[in-house]
Amino acid sequence: MYKRTIIQELTHWKNSIGRKPLVLRGARQVGKTTVVNMFASQFQQYLSLNLEREEDKLIFQKYKSIDELIQAVFFFKKKEINNTSTLIFIDEIQEVPEALGLLRYFYENYPQFYVIVAGSLLESLFNSQVSFPVGRVEYRVLRPFSFEEFLDAMDETAALQQYRSCKIASFAHEKLLKLFHDYTLIGGMPEVVRRYIETKDFLVLQHVYDSLMLSYMEDVEKYAKNQSQVQFIRHAIKASFYEAGSRIKFQGFGQSSYSSREMGEALRTIERAMLIQLVYPTTQTNLPYLPDIKKSPKLQVLDTGMLNYFSGLQQQVFGTKDLNTLYQGKIAEHIVGQELLANKKRLLDPLCFWVREKRESVAEIDYLFPFEGKMIPVEVKSGQTGRLRSLLMYMDLTEESIAIRLYAGEQKIDILQTVSGKTIELHNLPYYLAGNLYEYLKQINNLQ
Repeated sequence: MYKRTIIQELTHWKNSIGRKPLVLRGARQVGKTTVVNMFASQFQQYLSLNLEREEDKLIFQKYKSIDELIQAVFFFKKKEINNTSTLIFIDEIQEVPEALGLLRYFYENYPQFYVIVAGSLLESLFNSQVSFPVGRVEYRVLRPFSFEEFLDAMDETAALQQYRSCKIASFAHEKLLKLFHDYTLIGGMPEVVRRYIETKDFLVLQHVYDSLMLSYMEDVEKYAKNQSQVQFIRHAIKASFYEAGSRIKFQGFGQSSYSSREMGEALRTIERAMLIQLVYPTTQTNLPYLPDIKKSPKLQVLDTGMLNYFSGLQQQVFGTKDLNTLYQGKIAEHIVGQELLANKKRLLDPLCFWVREKRESVAEIDYLFPFEGKMIPVEVKSGQTGRLRSLLMYMDLTEESIAIRLYAGEQKIDILQTVSGKTIELHNLPYYLAGNLYEYLKQINNLQ
């Protein structure tokens, strides 16, 4: 079981012209090491170093020049420096911050080697003491399993074929909906998915969730500047799974007495660790869309399965026929956000939603989806199309004529009139297609 899409991304990197050392970003336990180990089968030689291991750490601490370092790495790993294709993986690179600066010399002096590095909270090393090789590295993001990857791991070949077609047959809808509910319930953390495949027992997963949370809490000391901040960050991690899916305020976050500054810094720290994402709104209806960081953000946590477990919602998710009926629709909206994020490869490509906050009219669109220079509005909502007041208001303020509604029903297109009389196409899609929106929009764009 592995993440096929990221393997394809790494293969593209391997074959690219002007390839640079690759920094693989992602929260702990999303499978970075496993993915690289799988990818290593494409090479004749593989050198794996983990700088949390003392013997590997000493190599980087002792040998400061790139020439000596290369010689030492190959010597201690019992490999030959030759013309065979060689992948060098440096894990937990944050343990020796100076190692980051050496990446530029891999690029400049030893371009024949394929170099991947990974680590926790690398942004914390961006300071005057560390020379980060700006312009000499590339980045890829690894996130929890998407629904597509979940289907692949579950060996649901027929369901996967339907999903990828973007044209779901009526006979396949109920099964895909059930599989998506299972995915929403357990989430996309690789170890959780693996255990579920082995046992098909939801109860067995509880200790895996607990272990994940423990590992994140243990990491806090690496992120915090002092003991006070340790407490702030620990509270922020725990409270995030109760506040997820809502717009939040930093002041008193998670029913605490902490100040806006204390919680703001703590939440931004765990955001850099990729445990959460603060999703800011925009008030604009024309490109470029800029997030308004003065407004309250929505809170997106790493994984909906963890959200369900730690907020006590598992039983409700297990028995539902429509995710939109749970938790005021927040679970459905959150898993859609997770799906949209899973398909974003760039770190600087955040989720975005739209708001209009005026006395005479308050409106909100769940997400804005970028597509070929356009921003397509996406609502996650059950019920009649007449309830889409905010969506219709947004469409009156923009030149776009296509909108997306994600819900529990089957695919259909409604032709609607806005208040001003503008005609729009509302594409109603089952919410399990959220991760395939780009392909769907590409298909309908080709038909127009």
